[in-house]
Amino acid sequence: MAVFFTVVYKDMTEFLNLPPCELKISEQAGKKVVWDPVRKIWTAFTPEENVRQSFVSYLVNYKGYPISHIANEQAVELNGMSRRCDSVIYDKTGNPKVIIEYKAPSVTLSQKVFDQIARYNLVLHVDYLIVSNGIKHYCVRMDYNSGKYTFLQDIPKYAEL
Repeated sequence: MAVFFTVVYKDMTEFLNLPPCELKISEQAGKKVVWDPVRKIWTAFTPEENVRQSFVSYLVNYKGYPISHIANEQAVELNGMSRRCDSVIYDKTGNPKVIIEYKAPSVTLSQKVFDQIARYNLVLHVDYLIVSNGIKHYCVRMDYNSGKYTFLQDIPKYAEL
């Protein structure tokens, strides 16, 4: 994934390490908003939301993920508290397979980010964990039998999940 593109909007330009995509951007109450085709809502166009929408577009258009099997802002209950996974990918039978955590391009993908997604996985017990700030992307495959995980070179296609 070494293709760069630019999303240009008033007072901000970001370079992401993702294939080009078209985002529907508008203005509501003086603020930029972007259309989320997964949730079918307009949402604040923050740097993190730019990464989410661009990454989801990549999954759908380049990796064959059905948009109907993606949930954005998926609620999970963790230690009696409600939390939200940025994105969860489900298989054809409705079982969660992937959790994705997005950060703004300015945020370093640190151990803290991996700890956050690992906590969500205590609830969902998925096969893949992905973290992305739009520039760097990390994907790990969980192996629960051995208690280990493996960093992958690329994001798997939906058919490979």
